[in-house]
Amino acid sequence: MADTARPARLRYTATQQALHWVTAALVLAVLPLAWIAESLAREAPAKGTMFVLHKSVGLTILAVVVARIVWRMIHPAPPHPGTPAALTLLGRVNHWLLYAIFLVMPLSGYLLSALAGRDTPYFWLFTAPGLARNEALQPVFKQIHLVGQWAVYALVVLHVLATAWHVAIRRDGLHERMLPAQRPQV
Repeated sequence: MADTARPARLRYTATQQALHWVTAALVLAVLPLAWIAESLAREAPAKGTMFVLHKSVGLTILAVVVARIVWRMIHPAPPHPGTPAALTLLGRVNHWLLYAIFLVMPLSGYLLSALAGRDTPYFWLFTAPGLARNEALQPVFKQIHLVGQWAVYALVVLHVLATAWHVAIRRDGLHERMLPAQRPQV
C-alpha cells in the first residue's frame, strides 16, 4: 500500500518569506530614523519629519508582525529534520521573543507619544489620535521603549549570528527555508 501522506513542507510559505524580509527591511529603516531624529536639534526642521517616518515605520512593523503571527498560527514553521531538539527550541524562543519585541516597541512608542497628548501621523495619510496627557504613565512607556531598543539589538544580532552559524559552520541549509526555492541548474 503506497503512502498517500503529503511530504513535509521544508520551506516557509512565500507569504512567510515575504513578511520576514519586509520586517527585516522595516527594522533596518526604523532604527536609523530614530537615531537621526534623536540627534537633530530640537528646532531642526527635519526633526518632526524624521519622527513621523520613524513612528510610521514602527506602526507598519506592528501591522506586519501581527500578520506574521496570524499566518504562522495557520501555517506552522516547517520542520528541519537535521536540527537537534535543543537548537530547534532555541530558534523558536528567539523567534517568539522577536515577535514579542516587535509588538512591544511600536505599542510603547505610540503610547509614549500619545500619553504626551500628541497625535501620531501615519505617513501623512491619516492620524492616530493622542490620548489624555498622563505624566505618570509616559515615563513608564519611555523606559519600556528604551529597554526594548536594546532587546531589539540583542535579539536581531542573535538571530543574524545564528543564521551565519547555520550557513558557515553547520552548513545544514536551515536558512534556505526562508529563501525562495531555486531551480536546479541543467
